Amino acid sequence: MTATRVSCTDQAAELIHKLKALHGNLMFHQSGGCCDGSAPMCYPSGEFKIGESDVCLGEIEDCLFYMSKAQFEYWRHTHLTIDAVPGRGSGFSLEAPEGMRFLTRSRLLTDAEESALTSVNPPSSGG
Repeated sequence: MTATRVSCTDQAAELIHKLKALHGNLMFHQSGGCCDGSAPMCYPSGEFKIGESDVCLGEIEDCLFYMSKAQFEYWRHTHLTIDAVPGRGSGFSLEAPEGMRFLTRSRLLTDAEESALTSVNPPSSGG
């Protein structure tokens, strides 16, 4: 079993591929609230400034996925599944003009997943 902290649905993968064709390489950052709520935000790769206060949870469709260290402390025991659903999300995220929005679904990691992730794949700092 290969444990991961983040994955995506087929619908999200399809939208990511469409956005890649339009914008090139992409990256994600899990918003922690504020004006955009708690949503996965999609940007052209490198457009969102990643710093020491961010961790990389992994990749979805070859796109790095980040969240803040502080937010990770609350979510560290969960697996995130990024989905795409009809609707209007944030104006800051690339999918907004497509009539779709990315959505984060979460579940608790199993004991085996958590053990594997802690010993083999701790999140790394951005930078």
